[in-house]
Amino acid sequence: MIDFHRLKAWHFDEVVQRYTVDDTMRYALALGLGRDPTDAKQLRFVNDVPAAPLALPTMAVVLGFPGSWMQDPATGIDFAQIVHGEEQVVWHRPLPPAGTVRARHRVTHIVDKGPGRGATIRYDKTLHDADSDVLLATVTHTTFARGNGGFATAAVPGDAAAPPPVPVPAGAPDLTLDIPTLPQQALLYRQCGDRNPLHADPATARAAGFERPILHGLCTWGIAAHALLAQCADSEPARLRSLYARFSAPVFPGETLRLELFGDGVDVRFRVRAVQRDRVVLDHGHALFSA
Repeated sequence: MIDFHRLKAWHFDEVVQRYTVDDTMRYALALGLGRDPTDAKQLRFVNDVPAAPLALPTMAVVLGFPGSWMQDPATGIDFAQIVHGEEQVVWHRPLPPAGTVRARHRVTHIVDKGPGRGATIRYDKTLHDADSDVLLATVTHTTFARGNGGFATAAVPGDAAAPPPVPVPAGAPDLTLDIPTLPQQALLYRQCGDRNPLHADPATARAAGFERPILHGLCTWGIAAHALLAQCADSEPARLRSLYARFSAPVFPGETLRLELFGDGVDVRFRVRAVQRDRVVLDHGHALFSA
């Protein structure tokens, strides 16, 4: 069972990570960029000729990874029952194509949804340039711990729930874009750091209730982000200021994703649907771009 005070004060070591242009290109390739090898705008992220590649802003989610800390029995978290709930990034500076970063993590909110209803655990990562300590991005990761509801007491009630996210508008989207994924997409994305066997091992996936390995939620999130960047910001990374979405269903590698976009290209709402199953997989999406 979760001990609220202990988990809220969980200690994270600072993570220092050096990354190269190869890592930057690998991340973009793992999201499917380069599918059209003549697309000059995609090539800027996956090619180091004639100049260094651009870094996709969403690479902030894989840099400074703290490891599977929720697996530690001392957290009180039922690790087998957790799912990724929400992800938000606010960018303060563009990511350089290579460098060294420092990542600092802290648990910020633990909400008891009630017995049998689970709990949500939110932790933040601030990503800094290692030399100057300039803040590059703030990443907010929310986990839904399905097996941990009911820990709160009258004396220790836990944190208050956050207001619900704004839903996407009703009616037809302003833009619809279909994006195919590769059958090996999860195998590519796991090279960016998340080696959870749920995304690579058929037996593990079946034991978790899936017919086959599923795609990393952050891969789906990154694919959507790149599509938004291309449609709303002419593929200029510095123009993406913030991005949020809630994970509502898994994606199977090889499925087609349908981005449904609402907005003016600056303040954008979106969702993503798995076309073959007509299932919304990212919802309540919100992106802000500089004009």
